[in-house]
Amino acid sequence: MLSKIPFDIEKLKKLGKEEPDVELIRIGIIAELDAINLYEQLAALAKSDLVKKVFLDIAKEEKEHFGEFLELLKEFDEEINMAMEEGASEVDEMRES
Repeated sequence: MLSKIPFDIEKLKKLGKEEPDVELIRIGIIAELDAINLYEQLAALAKSDLVKKVFLDIAKEEKEHFGEFLELLKEFDEEINMAMEEGASEVDEMRES
C-alpha cells in the first residue's frame, strides 16, 4: 500500500521561505520509502531471477535517492539533526546494556 502524500499546496504557499522546502523534502522521502518497499515486495514475488534482480537493483537506486533526500533534510531541518543524534544515543545505550 502506498502512502497518501500529505500535500496541501495552499499550506505550502503560506509557509516561510525554508519551510516549504522541508515539507517537499519530506514528501520526497515518503515517496522513496514507498518505492523501496514496493520494489522489494515485487522482487520477493518474482519467479524469474532476472526480474527479481532488476527489481532489487531499482530498489537499491531508490535507497540512494532516499539518502540524497535525507542529506537535504539534515541541512534544512536543524531539529531533525538533534532528534537523530538523540535517537542514535538511545540506541547506543541499549546496545551497551
